[in-house]
Amino acid sequence: MASGPLEKDRAIRLSTEMFLHIEIVVYVALGVLLSLSALLTLGSAALLLLEGMRDWGGTHAIFLIVDRLMFVLMLIEILHTVRGSVRSGALTPEPFLIIGLIASIRNVLVITLKSSGVTAEGLASTGGEMLFRSSIVELAVLGVLILIFVVSIYLLRRGHALTAANEPDQDRSPRAEDEPPNRPPTGTGLARNSQKLSIPVKEDVK
Repeated sequence: MASGPLEKDRAIRLSTEMFLHIEIVVYVALGVLLSLSALLTLGSAALLLLEGMRDWGGTHAIFLIVDRLMFVLMLIEILHTVRGSVRSGALTPEPFLIIGLIASIRNVLVITLKSSGVTAEGLASTGGEMLFRSSIVELAVLGVLILIFVVSIYLLRRGHALTAANEPDQDRSPRAEDEPPNRPPTGTGLARNSQKLSIPVKEDVK
């Protein structure tokens, strides 16, 4: 009868360890791919920078370079999240908020690039006007999202700081709090010294 639960516990433990090893292998492979993607994107940004140096008056290359660099920052933040997950075995919400913040800023740059292209070409058609209005609406929505991400990151870090500040107070042993304070010795020092120095005086015998 006792062999059944023992075999079940052993099977659960082995399956848990197997899935844990598979998860670690997948995380490592994902980290390698993210690293290679970040290096390739960084290389393409460097090539765009070299091309942009030839055309000093154009701003198109600048927007593209910043867009690629934002994408690299997103990949690095995802890689940091993967590394933290492999180390601690738990996911934290702060990296995802940072990734969302970077993605929103990146979309703002892309929409700004598109709207600047429309205004530079002087498209007065109905399609150009609709594109400009939709860009304004998207920029407003992205602005609200950026504000939400910033406030969420601030509140999350503030909560971590308050938790870290309250940990030393919780580590105090209740025994030290229950001990009564040391009572000062009765009597002053002068009275104790007078008691020590008091010498009995013999009466004169007549």
